[in-house]
Amino acid sequence: MYLLLRKISEDFHLDIMVSNLYLAGNQVKFDRQGDGLGRYTIYNYQRDENTSVHYYKVVGKWFDGLHMDLNDVRWPSGKLTSSVCSQPCNIGEVKITQSGDVCCWICHQCHPWEYVVDEFTCMDCGHGRWPYPHKQSCYDLDQQHMRWDSLFAIVPMAIATFGILLTFWVMVVFFRNNDTPIVKAAGRELSYLLLTGIMLCYFMTFVMLAKPSRIFCGLQRFGIGFSFAIIYASLLTKTNRISRIFESARRSARRPSFISPKSQLAIASVLISVQVIGTAVWFLLEPPGTRQYYPDGKRNQVILKCSIRDSSFLLSLIYNMLLITICTVYAVKTRKIPENFNESKFIGFTMYTTCIIWLAFVPIYFGTGNSFEVSEIPS
Repeated sequence: MYLLLRKISEDFHLDIMVSNLYLAGNQVKFDRQGDGLGRYTIYNYQRDENTSVHYYKVVGKWFDGLHMDLNDVRWPSGKLTSSVCSQPCNIGEVKITQSGDVCCWICHQCHPWEYVVDEFTCMDCGHGRWPYPHKQSCYDLDQQHMRWDSLFAIVPMAIATFGILLTFWVMVVFFRNNDTPIVKAAGRELSYLLLTGIMLCYFMTFVMLAKPSRIFCGLQRFGIGFSFAIIYASLLTKTNRISRIFESARRSARRPSFISPKSQLAIASVLISVQVIGTAVWFLLEPPGTRQYYPDGKRNQVILKCSIRDSSFLLSLIYNMLLITICTVYAVKTRKIPENFNESKFIGFTMYTTCIIWLAFVPIYFGTGNSFEVSEIPS
């Protein structure tokens, strides 16, 4: 009977259900392909509250549709259970599926610096970028650097400004008394050169506090060593001149060579040119530029710095350290000259304190080389 009805439905392409046919007391139906419809009984595993006996209870049927009363179903958690294989992933998560299975998946959290390309792929935003809270795209992080209104910048700028004004005032005094015996005896040419180097050192404070760029990074690398070289070359030339004068006076009355103002400027210029040539070679080996630094490996913070290694910067100052050492030796040699030439004593005191400062500078520089001032950025 079943095969006959299926043959009829196929031959006549019936699109309606053949119903009201009873076989052994049951209703028989076919779909449009002539196949019989499935029949299912739905059971719910329950427990009797009085006797604590577990049993299966019929709560519904499936035949040409679902026939079930949800009030008859007892859920394990006391509420309706979601009948899904996997829940939708949250923001910033992607699906990990097994091969050939697209219905079930495991949600995987992307890294904090990644955004969601599609429901299956995370992608790195790249250095200097961070994903939006919705994790659908990225934005450029603010490059942090020293700000002019920061306390760490205001204090050095105030000291540098005071030093510039004081140095300028000394230069004015020297200029107004340019032809007096005291200024001539002090070596006015080298004094002007020394004051120029001091002025440049104070101006370098503003260059170092400026926002890092190719120009300012280059000025830092050139200006620091150059200004120090001017100062210590002038002091070395002064102490060397005094030392040679008194050493020559002990042996004979003949005036030593290369003690004229022009000779002194020439000697100082040669000493300074060594630093300039060394810095030029340094520029060729390591061109100035900027780089991004991530403190403690945090990708959500980016600091703009000059692309210079701490070791390279320290090596560039070795020549200045050599000038300081030689100048200190000459200051010791001339410490017992007559009182009328007590300038060497002041130079000696300056060099002693300079040596102490530079000895402390090296460990402090490497110890605080990665110190920075940042504002926290929420991840």
